[in-house]
Amino acid sequence: MPPVDKPSADKYDYIVIGGGSGGMATSRRAASYGKKVAIIEAQGKLGGTCVNVGCVPKKVMWHAADIAEKIRHAKNYKFIGDGIGEPKFDWHAFKPQRDAYIRRLNGIYDSNLQKDGVEYHHGYARLASPNAVEVTRPDGSKYELHGEQICIAVGGTPTFPDVPGAELGIDSDGFFDLADQPRRVAVVGAGYIAVELAGVLHTLGSETHLLIRHEKVLRTFDPSLQDILTNWMEKTGVNIHKKTNVTKVEGTKGGPLTVHTDSGEPFEVDTLIWAIGRHSKTADLGLEKVGIQVTEKGDIPVDEYQQTSVPSITAIGDVGGKALLTPVAIAAGRRLANRLFGPPKFKNDKLSYDDIPTVVFSHPTIGTVGLTEPQAREKYGDAVKIYKSNFRALYFSMIDEDHKEPSMYKLIVVGEEEKVVGVHIIGLGSDEVLQGFGVAVKMGATKDDFDSCVAIHPTSAEELVTLR
Repeated sequence: MPPVDKPSADKYDYIVIGGGSGGMATSRRAASYGKKVAIIEAQGKLGGTCVNVGCVPKKVMWHAADIAEKIRHAKNYKFIGDGIGEPKFDWHAFKPQRDAYIRRLNGIYDSNLQKDGVEYHHGYARLASPNAVEVTRPDGSKYELHGEQICIAVGGTPTFPDVPGAELGIDSDGFFDLADQPRRVAVVGAGYIAVELAGVLHTLGSETHLLIRHEKVLRTFDPSLQDILTNWMEKTGVNIHKKTNVTKVEGTKGGPLTVHTDSGEPFEVDTLIWAIGRHSKTADLGLEKVGIQVTEKGDIPVDEYQQTSVPSITAIGDVGGKALLTPVAIAAGRRLANRLFGPPKFKNDKLSYDDIPTVVFSHPTIGTVGLTEPQAREKYGDAVKIYKSNFRALYFSMIDEDHKEPSMYKLIVVGEEEKVVGVHIIGLGSDEVLQGFGVAVKMGATKDDFDSCVAIHPTSAEELVTLR
């Protein structure tokens, strides 16, 4: 569905600023209640970060890397003949194929809006008043939309550092613009985005440097996960530069770059990727005009119902600076629309931000839900008990010793009833394993509940119901 040329109504029930996952979810849910809804997107393609430069293309790249690993393992399972050996990945050919899939998803999003009766506006939105939004079209022309309720769902964008020569590198969004695979690459950052990009590049054969400020990756995750993944990435050949900050970058855009740090000699790469975090896209949104203040990080404060300080304006997703995950934005957006426009049973509908499961598409993958061990001990003290198992998945029984990926499954329980307050797993298939156990934690399951479930054998997941 192409964007509309002009507003079709004098006033809308709901105006949504941002066509990402959260904006799409809340606008479509509101429209399902028969409301007049407009959605405004500046980029000209729907789906936001997740569809265009995040979850979806990232997971596609992870699958490519995973296949490369399986090809390397094939000899251990005694596959022989052409095509078995060191994988040869054609990045230049794969990128157009991946991008075509993303364009297909953009088209599906377009058609979903049309099917649900949501009016799509292509332009940059600024708040003009608590009930009006100014839309600036790509050609510079402007018009206003007026609405009873306005929802801000503009998401976030990668952060660039204040380092001489930083502009010679690219951010995590720019990773998906790379037409060819870099032979040598440096990824700066220790969070899940940095870990995932470094893992994909290394597994596909790039000489990969990961520059982190401290000793371990994923510092907000459970320490057991940090230890295992950091050690395994080093063992597989990722060059992790610990306690390192980039001080200067020299070279030419698109050409060889020299990376200077405060921890060692300069080194040369073909591509430098900044993955040091993200920040909300709240600049030039007109927030100050309507009296909405932002935090020091630029996030919009909201209450438990996604309500800003202005009664007619709400905010969902990454722009709130909390639980920056696509499913969170979707869930919050749908519940918000339920509360604003749904039947009376939804008058108090809201998203609980407790026990949100998440995964990291590292090598191996990670799944986590609930409290980390330090968080649990801070909250519950001596009432905390840990159950943990370190093992190798059966798949690796046939693999050379040096290439046997580690697995670690950890339960954090509290009190005499041993309520499970944290599940942290790393190893083959952990990304798929976690979802069901996330439901269990959300329901308040105890260790006895886990133990009462008959194990599925032989699987890695059975470890979580057989821990002693």
